[in-house]
Amino acid sequence: MKIVAALALASTASAFAPVANNARQSVAMQAENSRREALSSIAAAGAVFLPAAANAAAGESPRFSVFGLIGDGSSYSEGAAYGSDQASPVYSPYSVYGSVGSEDALYKGGDADANGIARKKAYIAESQKRLANLPGYVAKKQWFNVKDELTRYMYETRGAVRGLAKTPEQKKLAKEFFQAIEEASLQATLKNQDKCAAASAASSATLDAFVASL
Repeated sequence: MKIVAALALASTASAFAPVANNARQSVAMQAENSRREALSSIAAAGAVFLPAAANAAAGESPRFSVFGLIGDGSSYSEGAAYGSDQASPVYSPYSVYGSVGSEDALYKGGDADANGIARKKAYIAESQKRLANLPGYVAKKQWFNVKDELTRYMYETRGAVRGLAKTPEQKKLAKEFFQAIEEASLQATLKNQDKCAAASAASSATLDAFVASL
């Protein structure tokens, strides 16, 4: 009888035992399910905005292009059109400009363009005017003006003289002119009035002789 009473008491007490562990497990499972549902919703929404794979179709072999020259030229492997979107041939696969020497090119190239020769002669004519100012600057010992005249515009003058010098005599005069303006600039830096004046006069004379030889 005592045994039966003890078992009855134990079963009654177990009915009032806490169910915290079961509750915690239930909440955790609900949170996990909610998280998975949220991630699935985000992934589905993001997929709507993703573009379809370029040039991809079921059953096709991989398509590729090497600079648009080898392989399938319609496949933009590196996201570039390789000139296929231009109306005329381009300079290179990476260029948007036309081929050199084409009829519609804005620049014809070098001495073949009469305007190029005229432009070079205009540079030299302007340089002759600037060199004519040097004696006055030297006389006043305005060394900064001497150096300015020999540097701020003479870059174009050098290119023009080199571009127009064709004969051995012209190339010789061009070399003498370059040496004269370099000497004038050096003597202006050293503030040597006599040598700077002589070099300035030589630069004007040699450039005039070069123009006369054209």
